[in-house]
Amino acid sequence: MALSVDGNKLPQRRKREDGENDDDGDVKRDKNEPSRLESCLDQPMDLSSIYEVINYIPSLLPAKHYDAVTTEPISCGLRTLDELLSWKRSEANPFNVAVVPLAAREPPLASCPHRTLVSHDMMGGYLDDRFVQGTSAEAPYAFYHWHNIDIFNYFTHNLVTIPPAVWTNAAHKHGVLVIGTFITEWNDGATACEAFLKEEESYRAVADKLVQISHYYGFDGWLINIENTLSEVAVKNTPLFLRYLTDQMHERVSGSLVLWYDSVIENGQLNWQNALNQSNRMFFDACDGFFTNYNWTEQNLEWMRDYSGVQGRKADIYIGVDVFARGKVVGGMFETNKALEIIRKHNFSAAIFAPGWVYEAHNDKTEFRKNQDMFWALLSDYLYIHRPTSPLPFISSFCQGFGKAVYWRGKHETERSWFNLTAQEIQPMYYHTELEGQGWLRSRGCPEDAWNGGCSLLLDGLIPVSHTSPVCAKIFSLHVPLASKTLVSLIYKPSAGITVSLELKTTDASLCTHIQDVKLTGVFPEVLDGGDQLVSQFSQLCGNLNPDGWTVSCSQLELHDCALREVCILIQRSGEPQDTAFSCRVGEIRLLDVASLQVPPELVQGLCIYDVVWLRGAGTFPESTSPCLYLSATLRWDYPTKLVRHFRVYWRRLRGPDPRILPGELVLVGRAYSNLFRVTELVVPEPPGLLELVVEPVIRKGFLVPESHWGRRSLSYTEDRATE
Repeated sequence: MALSVDGNKLPQRRKREDGENDDDGDVKRDKNEPSRLESCLDQPMDLSSIYEVINYIPSLLPAKHYDAVTTEPISCGLRTLDELLSWKRSEANPFNVAVVPLAAREPPLASCPHRTLVSHDMMGGYLDDRFVQGTSAEAPYAFYHWHNIDIFNYFTHNLVTIPPAVWTNAAHKHGVLVIGTFITEWNDGATACEAFLKEEESYRAVADKLVQISHYYGFDGWLINIENTLSEVAVKNTPLFLRYLTDQMHERVSGSLVLWYDSVIENGQLNWQNALNQSNRMFFDACDGFFTNYNWTEQNLEWMRDYSGVQGRKADIYIGVDVFARGKVVGGMFETNKALEIIRKHNFSAAIFAPGWVYEAHNDKTEFRKNQDMFWALLSDYLYIHRPTSPLPFISSFCQGFGKAVYWRGKHETERSWFNLTAQEIQPMYYHTELEGQGWLRSRGCPEDAWNGGCSLLLDGLIPVSHTSPVCAKIFSLHVPLASKTLVSLIYKPSAGITVSLELKTTDASLCTHIQDVKLTGVFPEVLDGGDQLVSQFSQLCGNLNPDGWTVSCSQLELHDCALREVCILIQRSGEPQDTAFSCRVGEIRLLDVASLQVPPELVQGLCIYDVVWLRGAGTFPESTSPCLYLSATLRWDYPTKLVRHFRVYWRRLRGPDPRILPGELVLVGRAYSNLFRVTELVVPEPPGLLELVVEPVIRKGFLVPESHWGRRSLSYTEDRATE
């Protein structure tokens, strides 16, 4: 049994007992000093416990990858050419490696004639999103309209912008590519360009490092932005650099993209063209795509439409749209749709720059969801929905990766505001639509109550008196091949006066997935009785759901060679005909292969504890009057991550300095989304002590994993007598 969380509180900034300045991340060390950075390989797996002598020395973890005080893992970019050229896998940040592979989608990006790229530029970047394991945040920025876009670019003014893993994980779940940014600008940029573009060896060295970084961290390419003048030699070598980088990326990272930003021209001058033309075509011809500057006119697009350099590659030209509407631009802000209308009229792709305007430019951050949904709704006529494609199981609880609390099965697991985009699940369709007779229907995320994660899907609206058929709310457009027998579980909380059911629209699974206009067949699964054998088996595997106001319905589909294309919620008035306001909170939907209704046999193995850091700080442990003892440590283990939603990490006291105090119960420390987790500033009993760290896999299917499959490792510790 797990008690309430104490390890998920916002980490406090504490001073070390020895009084050293914690703000200095670059501690000078004797070259002969032995390193305390450990490896799992140093710990024999046949021992259940490791032993630590407490030393209050500054953390030796690299400050650019870990917070200098709390040692929380963080994402960062590279600022200089020397940093880039000296980058090594062995010194990279393992926490910032994306754990979610790029999901298949349809239509595939290569066959999509009108693409949409989002370039995320917000307040210098690396904000709340830099915390790899998430953070406490009252009103964070997040993006969740993934089905509307194809490519996500993380943009900052660092020389090399490495996308935070939380963004890559969220985008990849939805089949969206993620690209980093390589930018040079001003005098420092010109100096860097002259250094690396002087010859083949130097530009290949830079390209090789960019390829290695993308491959290691698991993202999909680069936006190359040279915003400074180039010498004759440098500009001559730039297309060669682009071609080499593009070829190497294609070889190492499947489906990768290298895009060029409209900046310098063939003579090396910095001269934004706001179009593809003969002055910058040499760069476009050497890579995968061209991102225009923002001050274009419709005449630019009309001219490009007939330009020979464009022919056959229209989809590779991304017309830039600055949502902040800086300078002389078309549209912007809540009129960005005007720019999209013209871009699509001429059949080009679009690059939407800084759509975080919906958050950044509005003082009331609590209105963020409303503003973001309005912005993307205005663009909806000019966006092309892509469908995620995946085998069963298909599961979503609609979590957007942030919320006012973390929910698990309808109850609070932690009671604080939080942000972690890796926790985001497959997103539904968000919209507001009018119904006949002055009725309406809205689909939106709502953090006020949830089944799992940070929010639920709230469907609300008005059924007019004249409307006698069910209101159909389409929540997913996808392509999921179904099993011959598929279990469908829907968890929802309806308002009074309505009934709720499912309509699943299917098609022949043998049809090519990128065909848009396929014949769909509506299937209306019948809810099984609670005593049904399949329902009993499912309930036993899931444990006591204890819905507390939620309705849990189960259905079985028996279809052959069918694929699911749409998921719809049907809402029907149950009383007399009258205008009926309604709401239905949808907590989760699961589609499972009946043949695979069992707990996976895998065990959490090889759990090890390393990179331990001890601190003394303010606050007291219940039985102590002295400052608290804080433990920070990295945990690593082996388990197939494709099976899990997340892992729960717990700790408990096994033995303390007072033998009369019995071992404690498990206390939740936090959630991990990979086989790596940093415990930070965990308050532990005074030494000598023995504690246990425990890892529970929470599998995607929602079945309880027996404790015999969990990972456990104990840590014993004593005070260093030499420091007393």
